[in-house]
Amino acid sequence: MARSRWTRQRLLRLYTVATGGAAVVVMALTAGHVVETATRYPSMWLMTVLAVLAGGLAFIESPAPGRPQMIVCPTICFTFAILLCWGLGPAIAAQALAVALVRWKLHAPMVDGVKAWGQYTLAFVAAAAVLWLGQPDPFERDGPTNIVTDALTVVGAVAAWLVAYAVLEYGHSVLRGLPARSRGLTHALGNQLLFKASLLLLSPVLAVAAHINVGFLPLIFVPLLAVQRMARLSAERDRAARLDPLTGLANRTGLRAGFRDLLAASRQVSPDGARGPATPSLLMLDLDRFKHVNDTLGHDVGDRLLIAVAQRISAVQPPEAIVARLGGDEFAILLVTDTPEEAERVADTVVHALAEPVRLDRLQIDVTASLGIASYSDGEDFPTLLRHADVAMYEAKQRGDAVATYLARADQNSPERLKLLTDFRDALTARRPEQIAMHYQPQVSLATGETHSVEALLRWCHPVHGPVPTRDLLSVAEHSSVMQQITMRVIDDVTAQLAAWRSDGLAIRASLNVSVRDLYSDALATHLARRLDERDVPPDRIQVEITESALLADPSRVQATVNRIAALGVAVSLDDFGTGYSSLQHLRRLPISEIKIDRSFVSGMADNRDDAAIVRSIVEMARTLGIRTVAEGVENEYTRQLLAEAGCTLIQGWIAAHPMPGPEVVQWLSAAPSYKG
Repeated sequence: MARSRWTRQRLLRLYTVATGGAAVVVMALTAGHVVETATRYPSMWLMTVLAVLAGGLAFIESPAPGRPQMIVCPTICFTFAILLCWGLGPAIAAQALAVALVRWKLHAPMVDGVKAWGQYTLAFVAAAAVLWLGQPDPFERDGPTNIVTDALTVVGAVAAWLVAYAVLEYGHSVLRGLPARSRGLTHALGNQLLFKASLLLLSPVLAVAAHINVGFLPLIFVPLLAVQRMARLSAERDRAARLDPLTGLANRTGLRAGFRDLLAASRQVSPDGARGPATPSLLMLDLDRFKHVNDTLGHDVGDRLLIAVAQRISAVQPPEAIVARLGGDEFAILLVTDTPEEAERVADTVVHALAEPVRLDRLQIDVTASLGIASYSDGEDFPTLLRHADVAMYEAKQRGDAVATYLARADQNSPERLKLLTDFRDALTARRPEQIAMHYQPQVSLATGETHSVEALLRWCHPVHGPVPTRDLLSVAEHSSVMQQITMRVIDDVTAQLAAWRSDGLAIRASLNVSVRDLYSDALATHLARRLDERDVPPDRIQVEITESALLADPSRVQATVNRIAALGVAVSLDDFGTGYSSLQHLRRLPISEIKIDRSFVSGMADNRDDAAIVRSIVEMARTLGIRTVAEGVENEYTRQLLAEAGCTLIQGWIAAHPMPGPEVVQWLSAAPSYKG
């Protein structure tokens, strides 16, 4: 990429030298004619002065991402009239003076002035060639006037000027690195040509006025001011549509346009057959705790902080990158990279740039941010890339990291995972037993070796993808209405299985899991009571497991539902205990019959003294409160012995048995220590 930029810079210098040199040659060849015309036609001086004064109306049309910078200036209205009246030399001489004034007013580099004068000169040469071929004589200097021929010749000269200028400006924009198929480039150049065409078509009127009464010439400034005002308003509206008014960065619309242009550039093929720059990558940035700044210090300070952040990001962005503010405290950086590591380096640079506190008056505000990185893949569109970067950014927030890269397998809302949820909903609605089934994992008493209970576990075998991990399925379903359908289906299947076991003379308790969404409504307790009654299942043969994190979400609502479940005679188990940071008061206030010690502590008991101490403390506390304990994830004999020594009630894990379909539980129990029910 560095070599590509170096090559473009050399080509741009060569372009400026070539166009500027051509203008100097033309000026030298026509110098004698300029001197002669200046002495013979004083009105040419007035037209030249007006052309220079028109340069004072010039303004820069602020460039958007992917668009070239354009200077809007009405001088060619007068210089083209000079061409029609007095020839090529005086026209390009007047244009040189006007360009010099415009560059001085706009503080533009001299090299830009040389390039602009060279482009104008070559365009004037093209127009002069057409005029020389048509030889228009509208003022009857050499005989009768041919109105049609003269008009067509002038129109042809205008067209030649526009074509020559468009080719030169288009080529210069491409050399600057703007893609040849850029919509932004085409749009900006089209607007420029339309504006210049309207000015050029006024030139014949000025030429006629110059021969009839030069006093009419200054009147042209009235319509020119109106045209210039409309052009400026149009440019301001276009700018407002593409840029964020607070920070001056691109907005979502400008970023989208930049993505199209960068994508077009990456697909271009160079003359040597090599591909264009690289692959677009998008960095999404969200400030941490920005709401606290607004709430504590006010929105004025928050706006100033956003401006300061925008300036820091812009200061460290790669030269060809596009920085945008998407709204609120969200920013984005669009750039081209050869490797994913380049995007990560840019992200690290941005994080480092924001590490220094922002000083606002006497305040010192610490700024931290979470960044997500997403790289373009063939076939993606801008909304998809933006969503991927957003997913990665929230992944960074959840992990507490500064930077995270998008991974399709971690995207909970990817199209593939949403399609998976749709397939599961269809299988759930159609009640296909070959796809959705309940498996049961025994829970064995450490004191007697008997099997007291089982945990019901959902299993889904996708017709195409095969077995789908339950964790992946629930992570997608938990924020949708499918979660409640799953719970109702589990209650139906488990109560039916308990009824079947009871008819076979097997009395065993089954635990089923419910989500936090289920605990927010009365539907769970109502549906459970109905199924227990319909299938004549004793309430003490079923147990509902809730997670510790569910208690923290909304304790009052959860407690109401748990109390209703307990009132049915159904036991309540607290699952994943030790991971939710809940208060011990929940064990006192809620009707909890069982605590399930999280497998993260159980699996580490053999090697980690801290984990072993935590498990022993939980068991001792539960024993004091009269609550039984279940250890999850027991997979080896040493861990089983440690749990037995600690006084744990039940164990669940592969050391006892794997999950199995309901009918196989009876067979397994016949080979295992018998249950004394």
